[in-house]
Amino acid sequence: MARHTPVPQVIVTTLAAWLLGVVIFFPILWMLLTGFKSEIDAFSTPPSFLFFHWTLENYAAVQERSNYLGHAWNSVVVSLGSTFLGLAIALPAAWAMAFSPTKHTRSILLWMLSTKMLPPVGVLVPIYLIYRNSGLLDTQLGLVIVLCLGNLPIMVWMLFNYFKDIPKDILEAARMDGATIGKELLYILAPMALPGIASSLLLNVILAWNEAFWSLNLSSSKAAPLTAFIASYSSPEGLFWAKLSAASTMAIAPILVLGWLCQKQLVRGLTFGAVK
Repeated sequence: MARHTPVPQVIVTTLAAWLLGVVIFFPILWMLLTGFKSEIDAFSTPPSFLFFHWTLENYAAVQERSNYLGHAWNSVVVSLGSTFLGLAIALPAAWAMAFSPTKHTRSILLWMLSTKMLPPVGVLVPIYLIYRNSGLLDTQLGLVIVLCLGNLPIMVWMLFNYFKDIPKDILEAARMDGATIGKELLYILAPMALPGIASSLLLNVILAWNEAFWSLNLSSSKAAPLTAFIASYSSPEGLFWAKLSAASTMAIAPILVLGWLCQKQLVRGLTFGAVK
């Protein structure tokens, strides 16, 4: 009786990875294709995958109807502003908790992380009133502050995990040589934890770029980022699927390109310290 040769595990793993990748990427592919369809083809049943009349009219209509570059600039300013403001706060906080821990350090970290479990709508009214009274509604600074505070727990946790894997002997040696706290952070800690810092920055940029709740509720026209730009194609008259897909493609294209270019750094940073 012939014996069946077992399928190598690497082949099964590779096929499973490709299948998972196709499942995850398919909605993005469908959105890209729908952006090149007419509204009639976008609603056709059964849906057409490749055999339809390709057109660029949706992208032209989006450009004529909306100020894409203005929304994109707001997204860039808000994403980068909240990221670097968060880094300025998270870096010393993570450094203090990693190298000068107290008995309450773990409780503080857990409390910070627990704030991410609070639905944003639960604090919308007080934040809206504060922003209205302080003149921060529909401003880039207002979005920078709220997105920075929203993503700050994740950044502190990530940096804390990277810092705690750095040997304390190195910092002690630097202190014995007369290094100040600023030089210790800038010339010793930052270069050693550079992959972790880079991944934290990239992740925060992605989260801020894709944030929709605060963008829709705290901005209207002047500071509206690309998430509000996408939402403008949902109207009482209905959803314009083809134009909505074109607008979504234009909104996610920059962050997709950034993620693709920085994928090695992101993966390296997210796995930094995983193997000892």
